[in-house]
Amino acid sequence: MTAYDELMAYQRETTALGMIAGRLGWDQETVMPRGAASQRGEEMAAIEAVLHGRRSDPRVGDWLASAEAPDEAGAAQLREIRRAYERTVKVPADLAKRIAQVTSEAQGKWAQARADEDVVAFLPVLEEVVALKREEGAALASGGDVYDALVEDYEPHTTAAQIGAIFDAMRPRLVDLRARLLARPMPAGVEETFEEAKQMDLTRLLARVFGYDMDRGRLDKAVHPFSSGSGNDVRITTRTSLTDPFNCFYSTIHEVGHATYEQNIDPAYLLTPLGQGASMGVHESQSRIYENQLGRSRAFTGWLYAQMRDRFGDFGIADADAFYAAVNRVHNGYIRTEADEVQYNLHIMLRFDLERALMQGDLQVSDLEVAWNDRFKADFGYAVDTPSNGCLQDVHWSVGLFGYFPTYSLGNVYAGCLYEALRRAVPDLDTQLATGDSSGATGWLRDNLQHFGGLYAPRDVIKRASGMEPSPEPLLGYLETKFGGIYGL
Repeated sequence: MTAYDELMAYQRETTALGMIAGRLGWDQETVMPRGAASQRGEEMAAIEAVLHGRRSDPRVGDWLASAEAPDEAGAAQLREIRRAYERTVKVPADLAKRIAQVTSEAQGKWAQARADEDVVAFLPVLEEVVALKREEGAALASGGDVYDALVEDYEPHTTAAQIGAIFDAMRPRLVDLRARLLARPMPAGVEETFEEAKQMDLTRLLARVFGYDMDRGRLDKAVHPFSSGSGNDVRITTRTSLTDPFNCFYSTIHEVGHATYEQNIDPAYLLTPLGQGASMGVHESQSRIYENQLGRSRAFTGWLYAQMRDRFGDFGIADADAFYAAVNRVHNGYIRTEADEVQYNLHIMLRFDLERALMQGDLQVSDLEVAWNDRFKADFGYAVDTPSNGCLQDVHWSVGLFGYFPTYSLGNVYAGCLYEALRRAVPDLDTQLATGDSSGATGWLRDNLQHFGGLYAPRDVIKRASGMEPSPEPLLGYLETKFGGIYGL
């Protein structure tokens, strides 16, 4: 075997072990007994120690030094393995193991604190997580910016300064649009109750409509919807609310965007670095374009309205136009995942600034709740009422995902670029969506982006698919046109 072949065989085994660790995480979020949290932390720490040892094995460095790529994909494989190896060897094995153990335990403590509305109970373990992630960031940064080093895990070749510049360009227009929309009469929403079993029946249909292969996946319930896995085992979760079925339906469509990206990657890349999305920002572009530009479009909501009438009967919305307005209501609210398209990015900007301050030591964990509440009041104009609607609402910080949040808004920006190109490529898109047929859109995304997995760098894959450099302009133009039409601006 050549050095390249030996390296790739070793990499496949390492990736397979990582998938097992991911399955443990899925189990923890869905069906694991609450009393197993401490033991699961030890299990996660043990497998993380094995993974860190494999990823930092000196043989990987030796193979990289002598391996020759057989083709373009091989060169990309070596690029990604080298990048991961160089990052891994900077982090001490004991630190990686400790992070895995503490974040596994913190996840359970966050869920309990959220249920109990008890920030104080969560702060000690969050303080430990923050300290460990600062330590990791410092090791990765090698004297550079700690937060930039953490962002690199989720959006390679992107800095906080670059993200901040994009957000600074978006914020004024979003704030202005939000103010003008909230000054107008709000469309009516749903006011009935919706049986959970019927919600789950329809949400499974929605998953299939958007291309999710149930033979290689499954749909379960969790506190916080997520997608897990890659290749031939990609699982999603959703949640239900008796009074808000859109929470269930659009959480599902969102996670299907993530899941189909993973399912549609070239099978030749299975269990290799290219067998996953190019970045979390690119990943989020798929979930957001599925959820919003497609799932909340006038054409598709007409079809969804009929499906809901069939299952729930008259639920207080007079016709498909009123339903479209209800689905896209711009409204006050606390929860990021339930925010309308106009205000969603403002939620992300809040988190971006706070977590960046935490990692740089400008904000202490003990002051987080006050800082969150103050910033929320300044950005949205009203006060946070409960911790579960404030700094306890997201799972990300409990599991150490610092640097992840800004990729949500980058995904919206990328989705805006992709949607502009998609409209040109599929001129009868609305006609298709009106019949519940998403195949024209999802097929275009599969062929032009998803199929390539991690072959290209994030900005490059967006540019190749959309024909433009990533820019917030298409997204902002889409939002102003869509919501201006709904609200009569």
